[in-house]
Amino acid sequence: MMPPKEPLHLKLVLVTPEIPANTGNIVRLCAATGVELHLIEPLGFRLDDRLCRRAGLDYWAHCTPRVHLDFEHFESACPDARCLFLSARGRSSLFACRIRPADALVLGPESSGLSDRFLAEGDRASRSVHLPMPGEGRSLNLSTAAGIAVYEALRQLGALGPGPEAPCPSS
Repeated sequence: MMPPKEPLHLKLVLVTPEIPANTGNIVRLCAATGVELHLIEPLGFRLDDRLCRRAGLDYWAHCTPRVHLDFEHFESACPDARCLFLSARGRSSLFACRIRPADALVLGPESSGLSDRFLAEGDRASRSVHLPMPGEGRSLNLSTAAGIAVYEALRQLGALGPGPEAPCPSS
């Protein structure tokens, strides 16, 4: 497997997550991929919540989420991170964006996603992206969307090994 050309400092940011099991699943995702997890308060649960811990299994030892009082505190703590805001109303597809090693993939709460008010601050709306949904759904589950976004970023950054030139197994 070829290492990425630049150090990988990819971040996944959950703005006010509400469902403990989703965050537990995302802890597993971040532990398995080496992606930093950042949580923006207020959280809809406590990190020691039974459902959150259960969903994260023993992966908590490999992922220590950083909790920030608000999004501005995250921006201060990670000033070099270019944020890409995932929203069903995003201007372009995440798959059309060129991901950088220190990018932050930002997702909103399960019940509402990133609000128009949140996206209206600064130039956030211009950096909003969506995940294409060719079917009939309005949105994806938070942990599903996080998994798609993280793996697309890792694929683009060359962190997943050989690309399409590797043959698929035949039956």
